[in-house]
Amino acid sequence: MKKILIALLVAFTVAGVYAADKPKISMKKAKAIALKKVPGGKIATAELENEGGKLIYSFDIKTTKGITEVNVDAMNGKVVAVQEESPAKEAAEKKAEPKKH
Repeated sequence: MKKILIALLVAFTVAGVYAADKPKISMKKAKAIALKKVPGGKIATAELENEGGKLIYSFDIKTTKGITEVNVDAMNGKVVAVQEESPAKEAAEKKAEPKKH
């Protein structure tokens, strides 16, 4: 009986992990949400990221004042972070990113 309970627990845990890998909010909807936070901005980059086990859309939005990063929860559409980025910080982040082939 104990083995069956452990097997079920593992199965539900694995199923939960895979279910969390798919966003409930579309990229298009998340973009609209992010742009409301930065009126007049234009999206420079957009990506779906796993931050600490949580799926978020990360948008770099370009304005006349610089770049604003807006993070939107991919499961419920809530804005989880808004951060102004200086050109120096943006360059440092770009340099730290792994090279894509």
